[in-house]
Amino acid sequence: MKRHSESNTPHGSAGWTALFLLLVFAATVSGWSAQPSVKPHLPQLIDVTGAAGIHFVHRSDPQKKYIPESMSGGVLLIDYDRDGWPDIYFTNAPPVAMAVAGKKAKSALYRNNHDGTFTDVTDQAGIGYPCEFPMGGAVGDNNNDGWPDILVTCLGGVVLYRNNGNGTFTDVTKQVGLRDPYWASGAAFGDYDGDGWDDLFISDYVDFHLNDLPKFGSMPTCLYRGIPVQCGPRGLKGSPDFLFHNNGNGTFTDVSKAAGVANPNGYYGLGAVWTDLNNNGLPDLYVADDTTPNYLYRNDGHGHFTDISFASGTALDQNGLEQGSMGIAVGDYLHTGLFSLFITNFSEQYDTLYRNDGNLSFSDFSWPSGVAAATVPFVGWGTGFFDFDNDGWADLFAVNGHVYPQVQNANVGTKYLQPMLLYLNRHNGTFRNISKDVGPAIQVPRVSRGAAFGDLFNDGNMDVVVENLDGPPVILRNPGGTGNHWISFQLEGTKTNRLALGARVQVVTGKLVEADEVRSGGSYLSQNDLRLHFGLGNAEHVDRVEIRWPIGLKGEMETLRNLAADRFYTVKEGAGVVAVHGPGWSKVPQHQSR
Repeated sequence: MKRHSESNTPHGSAGWTALFLLLVFAATVSGWSAQPSVKPHLPQLIDVTGAAGIHFVHRSDPQKKYIPESMSGGVLLIDYDRDGWPDIYFTNAPPVAMAVAGKKAKSALYRNNHDGTFTDVTDQAGIGYPCEFPMGGAVGDNNNDGWPDILVTCLGGVVLYRNNGNGTFTDVTKQVGLRDPYWASGAAFGDYDGDGWDDLFISDYVDFHLNDLPKFGSMPTCLYRGIPVQCGPRGLKGSPDFLFHNNGNGTFTDVSKAAGVANPNGYYGLGAVWTDLNNNGLPDLYVADDTTPNYLYRNDGHGHFTDISFASGTALDQNGLEQGSMGIAVGDYLHTGLFSLFITNFSEQYDTLYRNDGNLSFSDFSWPSGVAAATVPFVGWGTGFFDFDNDGWADLFAVNGHVYPQVQNANVGTKYLQPMLLYLNRHNGTFRNISKDVGPAIQVPRVSRGAAFGDLFNDGNMDVVVENLDGPPVILRNPGGTGNHWISFQLEGTKTNRLALGARVQVVTGKLVEADEVRSGGSYLSQNDLRLHFGLGNAEHVDRVEIRWPIGLKGEMETLRNLAADRFYTVKEGAGVVAVHGPGWSKVPQHQSR
């Protein structure tokens, strides 16, 4: 999040003037575009929050006088009962005054009812109050029993909820050796050393304490264009990051410094994700840092990483300036077999698309790709690549919302409430902004934070869950309607980690080759559905599916052939396809007793 004094030009935005910002903002909100009109067969994103039975509201002080009140709001998709339908966990955070008084805001777990509705099962699950000030989290399986667990990041540490397999969770944080006394923000599980067990990375933000609150608007770093605002992150000390190695029994050891990922520069860490960026079978680590350079750590094997942030071209923007980075999207939008990175940033900058050119070298392709201009007035957060129209090409989605309520009625080129953005992949390395062409739901100005992607209704179309501050979340249902086909994979490890985190899938349909991998974390403090979804266009079957399981340092390959489209496939390592389901299928949750 970019913070600056009233007398300074915003760092990273030299050359922009207030007039230009106003013009860009006006163009964005009016739907102006020099691009040709969008084809009429685009799906519409429909707000079904109320109809789905979601009644959660994120609690936060509407004045946002302290920086934690602007930064929470992660949302997790997790099939906690293993019934094949994604459930939803919303993190909640109270106003600072409420937290200081020792009171907590209730987070919420909603179970998918398989009929378009959800039921609040928070109390039964026992995960309503993880900590004083929850931020977001990630999904993993720390004890490798096949039941997905929930990691919640907090102002003051983390909480690990172990899934008991019977609809309940147990807080095992201290028992497994997780210790983080700082402000934990981003989180991602991943088997970085290939031993078959989920390790855990935590990115920490700033050194902030509820018993030592900075005074609102009291310093140059607490002003925005002359307006008194919350203090930070500039002027506050950064906190270290943590890498916890899984000891092979569900307990963890802090190896941050030995592995080389402890954040020695004191950057302000937010989003984090494991992803294999050079396709060598080793998950690399990317961290989005606020107002400081981003980190890209190359996995060298043998438990060590090398910081290649600047050498890779992903630390700064094309002007050599750091940005206020929040969320991370990972995707092969070019069909090169290499995953690119999209980073959401603060207003007066632009969201950054780092094109993967191979050999861990990236180019800032934000402006040529067409995704930069619309983002300049906005503060971006949750984001993801997903195939919105099932044409076989990854599209791009981002949510927005400022951190300073004080700008809503000020003439500073931006607003507090901001709309979402959706870009359609044009199949040539560029995107079309179709935000105005997919219905009114994403045009409503909100203060959005987390975003998670998955097929909530098991109909073959990817949906989006957005958590907002100062109000309810939004369930954006994608009803499809293009006639395009799709295929979905649920991977189950046997020799590797049971959730198959880090497994890479390549789908070959004629000349079209698509790739994705199973990831924990990403977006902004959020978790996507662990199933992998691929649009297929007009193809009614897939010629070949290649799965690289994440075992050892090389991985094992498994090939499936001639699979019918429009199906959900469950694939078990070494056993091939073990279950096939069509759209709308349902089964009883796989609860087990302990």
